[in-house]
Amino acid sequence: MSSEPPDGLPRYRLLTGMDDAAFCHRVSEALALGYQLYGSPAATFNGNNVVVAQAIFWGARTTPGES
Repeated sequence: MSSEPPDGLPRYRLLTGMDDAAFCHRVSEALALGYQLYGSPAATFNGNNVVVAQAIFWGARTTPGES
């Protein structure tokens, strides 16, 4: 995997949108590019729709104590 995300994309992204297939496809596309999930997804209700968020990041995961 490259040390930098493709096409000038940022290393950290917060994907947000309505909880629908389009949002799931956006997350899947980011994972296919090489991004990794960061934390759990979040969901809220705005009075009309469920709105979700998923943080993603570019880079290798490290465990505590690794350099």
